[in-house]
Amino acid sequence: MSHATDPATTLDALAADRVIAVVRAPVVPDPVALCEALRAGGIRWVELTFTTPGLDDLLRRATDHGDGVLVGAGTVTTAEQAAAAADAGARYLVTPGLRPEVAEVAHDRSLPVVMGALTPTEVGRALDLGATAVKIFPAHAFGPRHFRDLAGPYPGVPLVASGGVNAGNAAEFLRAGALSVCAGSDVVPPAAVAAGDWESITARAREFVAAL
Repeated sequence: MSHATDPATTLDALAADRVIAVVRAPVVPDPVALCEALRAGGIRWVELTFTTPGLDDLLRRATDHGDGVLVGAGTVTTAEQAAAAADAGARYLVTPGLRPEVAEVAHDRSLPVVMGALTPTEVGRALDLGATAVKIFPAHAFGPRHFRDLAGPYPGVPLVASGGVNAGNAAEFLRAGALSVCAGSDVVPPAAVAAGDWESITARAREFVAAL
C-alpha cells in the first residue's frame, strides 16, 4: 500500500530538512538500523535505490519500522518499479532522468516524484510531467552557479542537488538556490552500509548536517 503525501507538505519538509541520504550499496543488512543511524545523525530523508538487490523487501522493512524517517525509492526507471515501490510503502519516488511512465504511476498513487534533469529544457520537461521537485544530476558537473542560472527562467522551482555533493560543498549549493541536497557516499559509503557500521554512518551524517 502506498502512502499518499501532499506535494506541498513534501516540499515544506524537504526544505526544512535539506538533506536526502542516497544509499547505493550491494547489500543493506538492516534497513531499520540504517535509518535509525541516519536519523541519529540528523538526516530523516532516506532514499533506497533500485541498484540494491531486493529493494521491495528493504522498503517494506524500513517503512514498517523506521519511525520518524521518510523512506523513498530511488533510481526508479520503469512503471513496474514505481508500482512495486509504491506497494512496498515508499513515501516518494526519485528518477535519474526524465521518466514519463514513472511520473504517471506517482500521480496515480498520489506520491511525490523527484525527477532527474540537468539542462533548462529537461527541467521544463520535468515540470510538464508534474515533478514535485527536480533533481539536478550530476550537480558537480556545472557546480552551484548552475542553480543560480536555472533560477532565471525557473524562479521558485524546487531544485535538488545530486551527484558529487559532499560536506565540503553542500552549503554552496543551498546558498545558490537548491531546496535540498543529496548525500551519497560521503555519508553512506557502500562498504560501511554493507558492514553495518552504523556508528560511523551516524558520525558522517552528523558532520554533513553540521556543514550546512
